[in-house]
Amino acid sequence: MDTQVAPMHNRVHQPCAACRMLRRRCDRNCSLAPYFPGEEIEKFAGVHKVFGASNVIKMIQMVEETRREDAVKALVYEARARLRDPVYGSTGAIFHLQKMIEELRSQLESIRSQVLELQQHRDQLLGILMNNVHCLEDDLFSTMHHDPMFGGDL
Repeated sequence: MDTQVAPMHNRVHQPCAACRMLRRRCDRNCSLAPYFPGEEIEKFAGVHKVFGASNVIKMIQMVEETRREDAVKALVYEARARLRDPVYGSTGAIFHLQKMIEELRSQLESIRSQVLELQQHRDQLLGILMNNVHCLEDDLFSTMHHDPMFGGDL
């Protein structure tokens, strides 16, 4: 069986998600096709619902070509956030994360304080232990020095 690959110009161009959703003819020069593949229709649907197709096209065209993919990712992220939280959008997520950071900083400071307190307590206990060891050594030496059983002079 002989398998041949069709030349590039004979391949069928698949419509992008934007053109599919807007029921438009998608040609090879479609400005949205590189960013919204046909199988990712929900990605474009959110962006379209929040910003509108013509605004998305304008925003993408305003950005230099090397940064367009990042711009589209930002639009998709903001659209999803705006759909979840129509009032605050991604700002709500940022505020939530900032609050979590502050709470974690507070917890970290508390834990650092507890560690310092425990270290001081440990140092006090080691001091007491060392003092007791010296006292025991002195008592033992004194006992051995004065007890005839140990060669002392009593």
